Amino acid sequence: MTLELVDPAQLGLSATRLQMLMSALQREVDRKRLPGAVALVARHGKIALKSSVGFLNAATGEPMHEDARFRIYSMTKPVVSVATMMLVEQGLLVLADPLSKFLPEFAKQQVYSQREGEPELIAPLKAITIHDLLRHTAGMTYEFLGASAVHRQYGQLRFGARDKTLSELTAQLAQVPLLFQPGTVFEYSRATDVLGRVIEVVSGQSLPAFLDEHIFEPLGMRDTGFSVAPAFHGHIAEPFARDPDGGMQMKVNDVRTEVALASGSGGLVSTAADYARFLQCMLGRGQFDDVQLLGPRTVDFMTTDHLGDIPVAATGSRNMLPPGHGFGLGFAVRKSLGATAEPGSAGSYYWGGLAGTAFFVDPALDMFACLMIQAPNQRDHYRALFRHLVYAAVND
Repeated sequence: MTLELVDPAQLGLSATRLQMLMSALQREVDRKRLPGAVALVARHGKIALKSSVGFLNAATGEPMHEDARFRIYSMTKPVVSVATMMLVEQGLLVLADPLSKFLPEFAKQQVYSQREGEPELIAPLKAITIHDLLRHTAGMTYEFLGASAVHRQYGQLRFGARDKTLSELTAQLAQVPLLFQPGTVFEYSRATDVLGRVIEVVSGQSLPAFLDEHIFEPLGMRDTGFSVAPAFHGHIAEPFARDPDGGMQMKVNDVRTEVALASGSGGLVSTAADYARFLQCMLGRGQFDDVQLLGPRTVDFMTTDHLGDIPVAATGSRNMLPPGHGFGLGFAVRKSLGATAEPGSAGSYYWGGLAGTAFFVDPALDMFACLMIQAPNQRDHYRALFRHLVYAAVND
């Protein structure tokens, strides 16, 4: 399957309305709020739209390339989640396995608590499991999601510097208290970094080597990895040097050189065409052409809600799951129509990255879409705009 580009009308999509999407993105470029973008919409195994606007690098005036490399940050998480489930299907992992079975340093991790206003460390009521890591109920967090003592400890470890290996990162993370009791709260976190290390221990391969051999090479994702080869440095999409809305501009990862940390949470670089192959594999319930990464029931299991009545933490995580949504194993999952301000079918799933990249998969419509941008502070606006205009193009 080549994911060939065809007339949108063959796929039940409006060419006119897809052009309205690109015109809307072009207006944002003209307003100097968006450096550039690549948009891709596919349905029924064919591509209806693959188009670019704006600049690869606004500072140099280089036009956007359709094969531009984008820092996809947390769109790394679904890939690592799939890799984890591949090990489950090989019988090398069980979701109920305690994390300490593979990383013993987590056996003594405690939970931060307060009694009568005084901080204390208490024993966890249950062990962190692989299931908890996949659905972000491990009790871990991110340094940027709050200002508690635990968040400050995360910040002091400078994980963002990327000068630690996964082994060093997880060893240090095991020394930091958990923010919540395992299994009790959804808190978006560095759990997928920990999963990356579990993959290394179980497989005997580095995380980059495992992903290359078992996902990227089979799917033909030749332009995806943790850094960009020198021959393609001229294809890296860049954000504005200064935030167009006057905010604090996020410093993005330097992907021109290899770093120690192959972050399972947010380290990958990819293209719209490469990530589309991964999304088509998910939409195909684990299969792309003659390549099968996962069984169809495993993909169904991953893309259903795994939180149930588990609450979302009253931190930055609350903004990540809109009403009517839950979280599966690496993906946010829509549970019902309505309830939120964005269109989508029940059963659709999605995620995005810190610099603005985003995707959604809608099995009910046999459709997926991917937006590649590098606009960190404006990401929520463009994700909503993209979602609305893609659904507006569906004619059946």
